[in-house]
Amino acid sequence: MLKQNKRAAAIGMAVVLACIAVNAPAANPIVKNIYTGDPAALVDNGRVYLYVGHDEASATDTDYRMNEWRVYSSCDMANWTDHGSPVRFSTFAWAGKDAWAGDIVKRGSKYYFYSTVDHKTIPGKAIGVAVSDSPTGPFVDARGSALITNDMTQQTAIPWDDIDPAVFIDTDGQAYIYWGNTVLKYAKLKANMMELDGPILTFGMDAFTEAAYMHQHAGTYYLSYSRNFPEETAYSTGPTPTGPWHFRGAIMDKNAVVKTIHQAIIEFNGKSYIFYHNDKLPGGGEYRRSVAVEELKYKPDGTIEFIHQTTGPAANPSAACKAL
Repeated sequence: MLKQNKRAAAIGMAVVLACIAVNAPAANPIVKNIYTGDPAALVDNGRVYLYVGHDEASATDTDYRMNEWRVYSSCDMANWTDHGSPVRFSTFAWAGKDAWAGDIVKRGSKYYFYSTVDHKTIPGKAIGVAVSDSPTGPFVDARGSALITNDMTQQTAIPWDDIDPAVFIDTDGQAYIYWGNTVLKYAKLKANMMELDGPILTFGMDAFTEAAYMHQHAGTYYLSYSRNFPEETAYSTGPTPTGPWHFRGAIMDKNAVVKTIHQAIIEFNGKSYIFYHNDKLPGGGEYRRSVAVEELKYKPDGTIEFIHQTTGPAANPSAACKAL
């Protein structure tokens, strides 16, 4: 009887610990206690790590107020653990403000977070690189200076044309960075992930606005982005990470209130998913967004089915859930 009681107590404690580690199942939006935008995502060891900008604007603000990125993780796309804020704009001593859209990639045993911030001494937005030994941080400035600054690109006169970095590592090990507003720019990265490896080039994408994102599926490269304004999500396909590109059209419609949408696409546990942001959290609006996720499906010819905003995908537990 004593052994049975001890066993029952152990099981009960395991359940309690699991409940502490993992939040209750959540339909869209994923995060309900704060406003979030500009999702980036990484799949690592059976978990999805979701990185979001924290919208701190008040109901009367007329611009973004964003000081930090926050991290959440899940082993089943339904239960999400809050890991806090491992990186802020102030992580970069040369940055004066703004924690705008970023992206995350793993190379070797290191995790690299590429972020949009406002530069203190070079007018305009800039892109920095932070590094960590863990997907949940803490992250530190990898360079001590910006990777890309506004004076390095002359395609437009606007000070926010160097935003929304997206990093992709091809099967041959070559890394690429894509970014921009109104003009889609790209460059190779050196193996250290902290330096450009060659010139900055551009793509002439149809009605490109921002939020470039690269992923590969079944041997095809997919370059998705926000198109027009208010934004919809569109994409092109090609045989390499640099094209040539075949425009395929829109796959997500514009939001009702929020003018942006900003996608990130992953494959996890046999299924594909797209993260984005909308205005569905109560009190939300153009500067108070909420990150959500949908399952993404491919047609037999490799094109992407149109994606409708829903309450969220079904749970898809990976083997990592057994460790809870």
